[in-house]
Parts: sequence; C-alpha cells; structure tokens
Amino acid sequence: MSGYVVEPLAGHDRSAFDSGSDTLDRYFRERITQDVRRRIATGFVAIAPDGAVAGFYTLAPTSLDFDALPVARARKLPRYPLVPAILLGRLAVAAQHQGVRLGSALVADALIRCRRSEIGGYAMIVDAKDDAAARFYEHLGFEALPSSAHRLIRPI
Repeated sequence: MSGYVVEPLAGHDRSAFDSGSDTLDRYFRERITQDVRRRIATGFVAIAPDGAVAGFYTLAPTSLDFDALPVARARKLPRYPLVPAILLGRLAVAAQHQGVRLGSALVADALIRCRRSEIGGYAMIVDAKDDAAARFYEHLGFEALPSSAHRLIRPI
C-alpha cells in the first residue's frame, strides 16, 4: 500500500469515486456522512498519492449469537448469549486502484484499528455480497459461519 494513507472520513471529495458497484458508490457519495454523523458507523478512506480517494470502509459495533459461532470457536469463549463484535460494513476500492491489493490493505487497517480500540470485540464480521467476495475474505483468514456462507468472521 505504498503511498496510500488511511484516515478517518472527514471533508474528502467523494463525488468522483467509482468502484464499479453502483450500490457502494451511491452509499459512499450520498449516505456515509449521515451514518457517521448519527454514529451508526465510522468511515475511513484511503487517500492515493495524488490526493484522490482510492477506497473506503466502515466499521460499526455489532454482536453475534453465541450459538451461531463455529463449535471450535465457541468452546474457547464464555457462554454469554451474545458475543461482541465489529462489523466491517462496507468496503470498496476505486476502479483505477483495483488490482494493487488495496482492498486487502484496508481490511488489515480495519483489523489493526479494532485491536487498538479500547472497546472489546471478539471478532470482525463481514457480510460478503457474493461468492467472489466471500473467497476474498476467506483468503484473508475469515471463516464462514455455519448458518451462512456469506457471513464470515475473523477473531480480532
């Protein structure tokens, strides 16, 4: 991720962001600041060397039913009904920055931020939009929950 800087979303120009996903692009251009302002999620952006927004992700607190965990993971935890977690809610990389592993670097940045947080959370959760996205997260060490191949976790 040489030359890119990841920082909290602030007054960044989002108008030209194009990842190739209309849903993610519209969210980033039109709704992310509302979610941040309402404290629904926290947004982070990757800034390219030329100053353009090259990617973004959001984090939000969530929980997971204890019974939804893979058995091997559940054995290591206290039997509370809910397990605290962090949701990696949205992740996108601008089309011109795809193919340089920026998405992987953004996931790594999110995990580091979660580890450094003073608020506990057992795992990061992602909801992959399709099989290709699920494979991307599996390559990064996430594992599918038994109840859904597209909901994946990775202990923090």
